[in-house]
Amino acid sequence: MYKNHKIGVVVPAYNEEVLITETLEGMPDFVDRIFVVNDASTDQTLHLIETRQETDPRVVVTNHEKNRGLGQTLIDGYVKSAESDVDITAVMAGDNQMHPGDLPRLLDRLIDEGHDYVKGNRLLHENIDFMPRYRFFGNAILTILTKFATGYYSLMDPQCGYTAIKNTALRGIPIRKMTKGYGYNADILTMLNIRQYSVCDAEVRPVYGREKSKIKLWKYIPKTSWLLIRLFFRRLWQRYVIRDFHPLVLFYLFAFFNIIFLIIPLIFRFFHLYRLEGLAPRTTMIILVFLLITTFQSILFAIWMDMDYNRKDRV
Repeated sequence: MYKNHKIGVVVPAYNEEVLITETLEGMPDFVDRIFVVNDASTDQTLHLIETRQETDPRVVVTNHEKNRGLGQTLIDGYVKSAESDVDITAVMAGDNQMHPGDLPRLLDRLIDEGHDYVKGNRLLHENIDFMPRYRFFGNAILTILTKFATGYYSLMDPQCGYTAIKNTALRGIPIRKMTKGYGYNADILTMLNIRQYSVCDAEVRPVYGREKSKIKLWKYIPKTSWLLIRLFFRRLWQRYVIRDFHPLVLFYLFAFFNIIFLIIPLIFRFFHLYRLEGLAPRTTMIILVFLLITTFQSILFAIWMDMDYNRKDRV
């Protein structure tokens, strides 16, 4: 136990024969349950997990007969933990990329400060230079989009999978409906925001060494960006229309209406008239500029109100 709280750790594993044993052996002594989910690995991962289980009774193994993706792997681990007597559930990948020495820092944010969910933040650590440049660039883009999608504007490094959640919050969200593939980070944050749970960051060490990332950025960024757009609209609908009402929805609606039905058609008309007459149509240009200014202001007001409304749900 850690400060009178039972701690469980979910370990997703797919073809991690090189590092899975090192990951399990490095688990702190205060961890009470280790929920390892083997996602149909084709190497010796399952054998190594079962070998470790023989000497460590904390290890609970779930084995997928078919590969089901990282999201489903985490869902199964979360469900196992939620059904147990564990008080807090952390996630540490099977490739030993999460430093076990940082786990107390995450747990303290939940236990001592009263937050419901905490996620690692590698960007503030002094060793951030060890993060590959392409990962840092992709992370920066997705960080901005995730802020808008989830409503937690103060969070950084949303792609960090080193997290911890109180099981009271875990049981309060529809975790079984979480995104099955990559992008689960933003999905669970959106679930938490809709239900107004408190979320914060905790500084963790960026660990890069022998692990091999399975993420292909040229596929990951477009797919995740589209997911974040959908999560943004889901959050607006669920939190500001279904569960409560807030005028920021009207500001967003006004802006989206202008863009789709007025600004885009006017841009096409502007260039069409310019091609026919060879001169910029003054009246069309004045209307277009006016619409751009009012639409931009509407979006700014909506973002400001969204940030202000979510202050109580963040640090």
